[in-house]
Amino acid sequence: MEQLTHKKKLTIMSALMAAMFFAAINQTIVSTAMPRIIAILGGIEYYTWVLTIYMLTSTIATVLVGKLSDIYGRKPFLLIGIVTFMIGAFLCGTSSTIYQMIIYRGIQGVGGGILMSATVTAVGDLFAPRERAKWTGIMMAIFGFSSVIGPTLGGFMVDHIAWKWIFWIFLPLGIVALGMIGVMFPKTARKTTESIDYMGSLFLSLMLVALLLGFSWAGTKYDWGSPEIIGLMGAAAVFLMILLLIERKAASPVLPLSMFKNSIVTISNTVGFLMNAGMMGAMMYLPFFVQGVLGISPTYSGFVNMPMSIAMIVLSTLSGRWISKSGKYKRFALAGMPFMVAGMLLMAFMSNVVVAVLAMIIFGIGLGIAMPVFTLTVQNAVSPSQLGVATATATLFRNLGGTIGIAVMGTIMNATLSNKLEAAVKAGEGPDLSQLEPEQAKQLASFLNPQMLLDQPKLKLLHDSLPDQLQPLFTHTIDMVRHVLSDSLTVVFLFGMSLLIVAFLLVLLLKEIPLRTSNQASHETKAEPSADVKEGERLNKKPALR
Repeated sequence: MEQLTHKKKLTIMSALMAAMFFAAINQTIVSTAMPRIIAILGGIEYYTWVLTIYMLTSTIATVLVGKLSDIYGRKPFLLIGIVTFMIGAFLCGTSSTIYQMIIYRGIQGVGGGILMSATVTAVGDLFAPRERAKWTGIMMAIFGFSSVIGPTLGGFMVDHIAWKWIFWIFLPLGIVALGMIGVMFPKTARKTTESIDYMGSLFLSLMLVALLLGFSWAGTKYDWGSPEIIGLMGAAAVFLMILLLIERKAASPVLPLSMFKNSIVTISNTVGFLMNAGMMGAMMYLPFFVQGVLGISPTYSGFVNMPMSIAMIVLSTLSGRWISKSGKYKRFALAGMPFMVAGMLLMAFMSNVVVAVLAMIIFGIGLGIAMPVFTLTVQNAVSPSQLGVATATATLFRNLGGTIGIAVMGTIMNATLSNKLEAAVKAGEGPDLSQLEPEQAKQLASFLNPQMLLDQPKLKLLHDSLPDQLQPLFTHTIDMVRHVLSDSLTVVFLFGMSLLIVAFLLVLLLKEIPLRTSNQASHETKAEPSADVKEGERLNKKPALR
């Protein structure tokens, strides 16, 4: 599609941006409201599952669609992704239990994975890497814009209207995006020489399910050393070995192993993995601090996320233009990562809303500068015929990082919270329940539950319903639980920061080759190509393993 006129490309991009915004706004609007929704449905112990199941299903869908879209074209999968996402969103709004919410979020994840993978890859079809940098920054800005209005709107809605409308309000936008893609996006001919790697797809899916379930359940539902977790991790290892054997011989592998001989691809994907794992700490647990520790309502909690999103919008747009103009990308990755580390460090020790906002601004600056780089580096380092599968693989690693990061941080959070709460009670930091009547002591002991901090209206009702003599003890108990939750979140944010530091060190090893000015297989070079360009050509022309 690179040969299309500029006007036609802009028309197609408007359709892709509508699809991207539809998927992104439906994700971000849920983020601030989800703690309250879980408090209403019950089952805070399954909170991470609502997020994990989305990441699990979207991860599998993303990597499978990458190769299939190389064969059948992007348009069918863009349409399928929008429809599936809409069905999942509608069903989420009908949930009456936490289990239904988890199942429906899984369906939504399938649609989201298909849609996001096909959208990013379609941008790669339209523009060469040098020009693509600018559009990648714009697409990131769209996601950032949804992050500005989504959390605030979600918090406002959950405070003032039925929470189901959070999932339903943007369904009409999905219909618009569906129509725009159907009319504006061109069809592409199927590659009849390509075959579908059914066995590779099967074992890749089995490996991902076993791996992600193992990380999701470890430390929460089962102990890390339990037979269930060891069995899942062992199954993942076995499926991985079988997958590697299949992919070495597959005529058209769903996960070409040759790509991983390319150091640019390998380092970029590893950095993407670590970056997303660390980033999920900020995105997932900041509402716990703002709503649970500071006692701020979901409506105002959304405003705390807003500065990060605004910083990301501005910097991702600018960095995309700067990369496109200079043809260089490594300097932007090196510049962005320290900001992310500094932002996460501030989050670990924030004690009020001002510090939280400052932390989010610094984190957003780093995110905006660095995030557009790593999909671009992968797309630039492989041949155009592998664009879909390379983009899907990059997304796979980021999703794996997010999913495993959520699972590990959830385990760290729950274990730390339990240990610190037990230690605080033993140290006498809570109220002395021995001085109360057994019934009153039992009632106050039931308030030693951090889940209560996420539903301020219910907390106020409980306080007002207690006898006057118990209200000071209730306040003392809640203050202690807030302190314990704050200390536990510090541990989570420090873990996320350590992952980002490792990612920064890996960026130092990233090779830089000039961004191509064409989607043709060969680079457009001068008479005497530089050593970096020659290296890029050599890496791009490596044959697939057979």
